[in-house]
Parts: sequence; structure tokens; C-alpha cells
Amino acid sequence: MKYQIQPAEKSTVKVTMNFDGDEWKAANDKAYIQNRHKYSVNGFRKGKAPKHILELYYGKGLFYEDALNLLLEEHYEKILEDEKEKIEAVGRASFELGEGIDLEAGNVVLVATVPVKPDVAIERYTGIKIPKVEYTVTDADVEKEIESVRERIAESVEVTDRPAALKDVVNIDFEGKLNGAAFEGGTAQGYDLTLGSGQFIPGFEEQVVGMQIGETKDLNVTFPEDYQAEELKGKDVVFTVKLNKITGKALPAFDEAFAKKMGSDSTEAYTAKVRERLEKNAETRSRNETENNILAEISKFATAEIPEAMVEQEEEASMQRLEYNLMYQGIRIDDYLAYLNTTREEYKKNFAEDAKKAVLNQLIIEKLIKELKIEAGAEEIAQKIAEQAASVGKDAAAYEQGMDPRQRAYIENDIKVTKLFDYLTANNEMTAEANV
Repeated sequence: MKYQIQPAEKSTVKVTMNFDGDEWKAANDKAYIQNRHKYSVNGFRKGKAPKHILELYYGKGLFYEDALNLLLEEHYEKILEDEKEKIEAVGRASFELGEGIDLEAGNVVLVATVPVKPDVAIERYTGIKIPKVEYTVTDADVEKEIESVRERIAESVEVTDRPAALKDVVNIDFEGKLNGAAFEGGTAQGYDLTLGSGQFIPGFEEQVVGMQIGETKDLNVTFPEDYQAEELKGKDVVFTVKLNKITGKALPAFDEAFAKKMGSDSTEAYTAKVRERLEKNAETRSRNETENNILAEISKFATAEIPEAMVEQEEEASMQRLEYNLMYQGIRIDDYLAYLNTTREEYKKNFAEDAKKAVLNQLIIEKLIKELKIEAGAEEIAQKIAEQAASVGKDAAAYEQGMDPRQRAYIENDIKVTKLFDYLTANNEMTAEANV
């Protein structure tokens, strides 16, 4: 078999494969052996008729399609592997018969049109004015985080000595009336409502705040213009509400006992621990958003003919991320799409623009790493592996031995990408945005 690779339009290449008569005969014989059990001929047990008898009975080209597929299976992937330094397939190829083909004469030409990773032309990637995002952590941020933790582990307690307040869970009876008449779905007994959750229409929860246990009160509210029930859209209604019970939260005192419960020796140590975590998060957020700004600016000077296959793959990846997020919320993707009255393929179009940007950004990263000859040294990789091992309490050598090759490749690529953005940050005009 001989083959030739030629560039084609829209980031594709054409791989033309020429097979001689002996290769074609061998493929036909193999196709016969693999498929003869499918055919019956009078005078022969099923699957036992000779090849020339089957061809006389069913036609000369009986096994041609299977033979062509066998040639592709045997040679196409091997060609891609042999030529991987020149081309990188990024999607499924389409196949067709080539010019001058004559299957009966044994002249076989197959042509694969392969979408390949395109080159990206980058006109400029240094000396650009780029916004640098910087998030800082204040004492108020630390206090807010500690307060949030206290609220998360607070115990629920029944409240009897004060009126209802935001964040309380109140048990209420209510009846809604439109023009003096009760409406469907507007009445309930013993309903638990968290004040400030936004579960009810605007104005309802705010008016429950301040009510005393046993108190009955009329609440005047207006349904939103986009409310799902047509008869209630934009309508003024009155809810008669009786407050039965208030459940609040008893926050633990911020003392040494609390600190020890959270794994620190003192309140000072716990506060320092919280600050360190928030600062790491702020640093990560600052870096990620700054890197996004760098790519956004460089992409203005970059062009690439991106094959649709790469965009479709990124769209599908975005769709899968949505599916996982919904799953964690207990929602099936099919139910979500049905609610929106759309299909998976239609919804994926929402990701099209972001998918194109993501593909271009990845091409820019790969091109610059190659152009700048950025490498990940053995010591750097070993250090990263040791850090990961320490984070899970394992010996570095044992951890490395059990690593998946893809995990090691990810570490190596992460080092390269980090070095690239360090270079781009140092070689562009980074303008600090206002601290957030």
C-alpha cells in the first residue's frame, strides 16, 4: 500500500491510499472468511459454500464493501500513527472511493478526508496592555467567613421570646385572595418558610419579618408580570398569614472550644487558618482571571481555521459539565431540556461562541509553548508529584508508582502552562485593576 497526504480546505487533509491487486485479493478473501456464515446456497451447508460460488449466486461484488472496510481498519490508524508528527486528527474522517478506482480489476484507491488540528497564526503576544486582576482579603472578609462557618454548624432552636427575623424558619398558615376570592394554590396550613430565601413572591417574606407567634396579619403583595399562572400575572393580592412557630439558629460562641472543634488550638490560630485559605483562593481567582484576560487580548492578534469537529467536541464537553452540575442538584438533563422545550442538539448551540473561544485559546497556548520551547524539567515534575503525594498523606515514591500515565502528563502540561503565563505576565504591560 502506498499513500499520499495533501492539505485540503477548512483545516483538513486528504489521505489517498493506493492498494495493489494482491492486497485487494487478500482483503476480499478475509472478508469472505469473516462473512460467509451469513449466506446460504442450495447444495451447501450455510457458511460452507466456496467464495466463487457465493459470488456467482449473489454477485461479484458481494464482499467488496467488507473488504474495503478491512483495508481501512488495517491501514488508516497506522498511517495516522506514522504521521503523528505532521498531522493530528481531531475528529472522525470521511471516506470515499478515489479517482481511477476499478475494484474488479484490482485497482483500489481510498481517500480519507481528515479534520486536523490547525496551526494558529499569532501576530503579537508581547508588549500588549492587559488588565491584571487582583483580589485582596480584608479583616471583614475573614470575619464574614468565620460567621458563615458558625451559621453552618449552628443548632436549630425554637424561639419564643422575640418576633420573626431574617434567616428564621417560620411555620405559617396562609390564604391568598384576589379581589376577595381565594385562588388555587394560594392556601396552606403548617407551611415551613425560611425568611430571606426568596421562595415566595417579592414582598411576602419581608412582611412576615417582625411578626409575633400567634399573630395574624394581612400581607399586600403583587405577583410578577412573568408569573407562570396567567390569571395572577401582575395582580395585587392579599395573603392572610398566621405565624405558628419560629425556629432560629443558636450560633456557637467564637471561643477556644469552637476553634478546637475546627482543628485549631486557639481562636487566633483558627483566624489565621481562615485568612490563609481565603488568600489562597483569592490568589487562584486573581491568577485565573488574569490569565483569561491575557488570552482574550492575545486572541485579538491570532487567527486559525478551526475545524467544526473541534468546536463540536468543546460544545459536548460543556454539555457534559452542565449535565453533571444538574445531577448534583438531583435534576436529570432530559427533564431539564423538556422543561425548556428543547433538544440536546439545540441546547448545545448556546455554547457555540464560548466553544470557539476555548478552542482558539487552547491552540494559542499550545503554539506558544512550542514556539518558546517551554519544557517541564524532571525535578519540577518530581516536586509536583511530591506535593500531590503530601496532600493525600502518601510517600512520594509510592504515589508516583501508582500514578496513571495521564496524570503524569497532566502534571507536566500544567508546569508548562504555568511557565507560559509567567512569561506572558512578565513580557506584557499588566495594568492593575481596582482591588475587589
